[in-house]
Amino acid sequence: MLNKDTMPFLLPKIVTQENAMQLQKEGLLNSPSLQLIDCSALKDFDSTVLTVLLAWQKKLLSEGKSISIEHAPEKLKVLAGVYGVAVLLGL
Repeated sequence: MLNKDTMPFLLPKIVTQENAMQLQKEGLLNSPSLQLIDCSALKDFDSTVLTVLLAWQKKLLSEGKSISIEHAPEKLKVLAGVYGVAVLLGL
């Protein structure tokens, strides 16, 4: 359950192989904010964004929590569907 004061973790405009690992580490260091992921800035990305989101989801599940993704672009929803992880990510 989300706390009403939970600040969202904002994904950057670009998430590709070049920055995915750094982004994943940054998120894991800020795991309380991972309960709410804001994708409103996300414009240029590939399937590596799914790897990042799944790693965060795994971390939160180990703590009895889960992520909630808001403002997901249609392309992200399609990618998650193609890779069979849409349900896991709540997309």
